[in-house]
Amino acid sequence: MDRHNPTDVASAQMQKAMNVAGRMGGWSASHWKTAVFGWLAFVIVSLGVGMALGTKQIETKDANVGQAHRADRILQKAFPQADPQTEIVLVQNSRLTAKDAEFRAAVADVLGSIRGNPAIKNLVSPYDRGQTALISQDGHAAMVQWDMRGEKKAAEKKIDAILATTETVAARHPTFTIGEAGSVSSGKALDKLFNDQLALAGERSIPITIIVLFLVLGSLVAVGVPLLLALSGVLATIGLLAIPSQLIPMDPNVSAVVLLIGLAVGVDYSLFYIKREREERAAGRSPEAALAAAAATSGRSVLISGFTVLIAMAGLFFAGDKTYLSFAIGTMTVVGIAMLGSLTVLPALLAKLGDRINKGRVPFLQRLGRNSGDNRFWRTILTPALRHPLISAVCATTLLIVIALPALRLNPAQSGLDSLPKSAATVDTILAIQSEFSNGDVDPALVAIEGDVSSPAGKRALAALKAKALASGQMTKPIDVEISDSQNVARVTIPLVGKGVDAKSNAALDTLRNDVLPATIGRLPEAEYAVSGGTAASADQNALLKQKAPIVFGFVLIFAFGLLLVSFRSIVIALKAILLNLLSVAAAFGVLVAVFQWGWGESLLGFQSNGGIAFWLPIFLFVILFGLSMDYHVFILSRIREAYDRGMTTSDAVEHGIVTTAGVVTSAALVMVGVFAVFALMPILDMKEMGIGLAAAVLIDATIVRAVLLPASMKLLGDWNWYLPSWLEWLPRLEGEREAEPAPEVRPVPVL
Repeated sequence: MDRHNPTDVASAQMQKAMNVAGRMGGWSASHWKTAVFGWLAFVIVSLGVGMALGTKQIETKDANVGQAHRADRILQKAFPQADPQTEIVLVQNSRLTAKDAEFRAAVADVLGSIRGNPAIKNLVSPYDRGQTALISQDGHAAMVQWDMRGEKKAAEKKIDAILATTETVAARHPTFTIGEAGSVSSGKALDKLFNDQLALAGERSIPITIIVLFLVLGSLVAVGVPLLLALSGVLATIGLLAIPSQLIPMDPNVSAVVLLIGLAVGVDYSLFYIKREREERAAGRSPEAALAAAAATSGRSVLISGFTVLIAMAGLFFAGDKTYLSFAIGTMTVVGIAMLGSLTVLPALLAKLGDRINKGRVPFLQRLGRNSGDNRFWRTILTPALRHPLISAVCATTLLIVIALPALRLNPAQSGLDSLPKSAATVDTILAIQSEFSNGDVDPALVAIEGDVSSPAGKRALAALKAKALASGQMTKPIDVEISDSQNVARVTIPLVGKGVDAKSNAALDTLRNDVLPATIGRLPEAEYAVSGGTAASADQNALLKQKAPIVFGFVLIFAFGLLLVSFRSIVIALKAILLNLLSVAAAFGVLVAVFQWGWGESLLGFQSNGGIAFWLPIFLFVILFGLSMDYHVFILSRIREAYDRGMTTSDAVEHGIVTTAGVVTSAALVMVGVFAVFALMPILDMKEMGIGLAAAVLIDATIVRAVLLPASMKLLGDWNWYLPSWLEWLPRLEGEREAEPAPEVRPVPVL
């Protein structure tokens, strides 16, 4: 085998493999001021645009799908506010009942303090005629109700003063439990809790990222570069999202998703790039040649990985839901910006800093973050898989299947009242109302009826609706009917039994939609009706996701396969990558079901299982996890293919590629796991599930899949890994591919 000087090989490599990423890196290194200051200007302008325009968020009335969305549209046209914005004050005493004078006095104090406030309307006392449903069956609890005037934002500004009033009343009656909850007060409290927890998650994830980067890179300056690049990309994305939000409103959670994905992906891409540049320097290359080699190799991997992630994220466009649409826009934007920064700003900074990137070194950490491509520790770890590939592949596959088995029982469900964090304001009152009344008063069904509802026939149909609903035993009082000013739309509020998203509530919704309404309103000539509310929204979302999931999955799998096929010109590599990623994602779903649906992690993570997984998570996690898993896969395969193209045998190339990338892949995975795990500490159940699902998937992928199953399967397949049928020879070669060249001589490199 011919031997070449490493510097000559690097030079030849750049001449033959000057791909798009290589040219971008070369230009940035030569024009570092333009690249760096252009990036800073881009971030500042993006933030300025975001502050000037403001990011529009999805409103509740526009978030629903299916029949619930239809009902919202009917009510939106007829009423100033589709949501009546009901507030409730619960008065409770374990010793006294609503018949006692002292209990009546406490209720009267609440009414007297609230009555006359210009921000409220429709004040109802439990002692009003026909309002006995506002008193619990045992008589130890009663509710005072009213609706907030105006739009949601205006109501939120005025709710704090009302909450302060009810707290003052509670202080005057220390033997009673008096608390307020409702659409406005609870919504505002939960939004504040989420935003506070998001800020806390950001504060916690950054130190974790810094610690891991210190262990990997060993110097202060080297740690700062990827971290600042990732954070600036996140800030730019949050600012830029204001532009598409003018046409497509964003989900309130999109900032959390952008921070989660942007920090993880941005740091990973920079880490791949920096470690390869250091490895080339350790092999004896000049700073310019090392940077050029990193741009042409790791830069190309970042480019392919980034586009693979973008394709996976694009699958969310087919979910038919506004939340998924905003998540797709947010994640694709932050990944695209992270990819752009890694291919332009990063090489510019590395070229300018040179050896100064190692300033602030900690000797001990510098030894841990070795720059040599060879890694004795990982060579030892990978030896069993490489020496006994069949046994390793069988054991790893069996383990993944066992972990994934619980996923067969996955039950998507919208998080109900039981999942609310007990630490949030008003939640204790919400749970007390549910416990005492359990009749859906907190989130009732909203029936929208469009037709001649004010005519005698319409009034009879509405009366029949009330009677039949109560007779079913699945709906309870109070049933309120409100007629629009136009006299052609009615809004009927009907409490359903159950907890909102459990089997009882869903059965009640089915009875209302398919039995009660057709038998009453359905007989009113030319009348149209639809049901909205929390239970209806959850049911319609689940139905839509079941319908759209195969489309999303199919899109992601087909296009990811196509990109890998073109990138590596191997049908085996593409198929195997898809299968390994599916195993990894399935195992993550299995962990989610066991921890949250079966409740195995209740005591450890501090939550109460609701018997399901957040309805939006399966599709979202599949898309995100598939993209992130493919990220590592592409990076490792690129290194293996690079070694193979230089003349190594498949067996040697697999060993070389896995060993030289294992350290950086594991380090990158630790960053992701740390960032994701922080979200598991949030009190909001959906965020816990997202954090654990992502962290478990990345951990499984970086260990069982990449350290065992991938090398074992490639070792078993040998040269079949590169098989491309003759009828696919027409596939284009990506720029930068070259014919095999002699492998360079690998000179011993002293351990740093």
